[in-house]
Amino acid sequence: MKNKIISILQQNARISNTALGEMLGISPEAAEAEIKKLEDDGVIRGYSVIIDEDKYDRSTVHATIELKVTPQRDCGFNDIAKTIMMYDEVESVSLMSSGAYDLAVEVKGADLKDVAFFVSERLATIEGILSTSTHFILKKYKEKGIFIDGEEQDERGLG
Repeated sequence: MKNKIISILQQNARISNTALGEMLGISPEAAEAEIKKLEDDGVIRGYSVIIDEDKYDRSTVHATIELKVTPQRDCGFNDIAKTIMMYDEVESVSLMSSGAYDLAVEVKGADLKDVAFFVSERLATIEGILSTSTHFILKKYKEKGIFIDGEEQDERGLG
């Protein structure tokens, strides 16, 4: 049941407990209790809004920054990742499994100069970061399973 609840909430975190209960074959109270348990257990860490930036704010710039990092003794990449996570511009930090880079950092800035400043003055100066590669996001078509541009997806996922 946990996987079903998470899958439904990932598509629509605002679904009512009544609708969720109907989909799962349980009461609204049981649906609410299941969500509360997932939150209390730390499985559900938060909820977010997916925005069509073109309709909301055209000046926002998103970028993916790949980092080549020297792992730290006794903690690997964790301490550097924790340092990077503390910056307001950072939306996510991920450890990569292979390739030329070790960490992928998703950032948001007011404009290109804002992101460039963040990379050159903040990220590049962190001890242990050997190199960076910045990729600016030109357009998002789909995020977290939600189509942003174009036609709305049928609730059954058929188009």
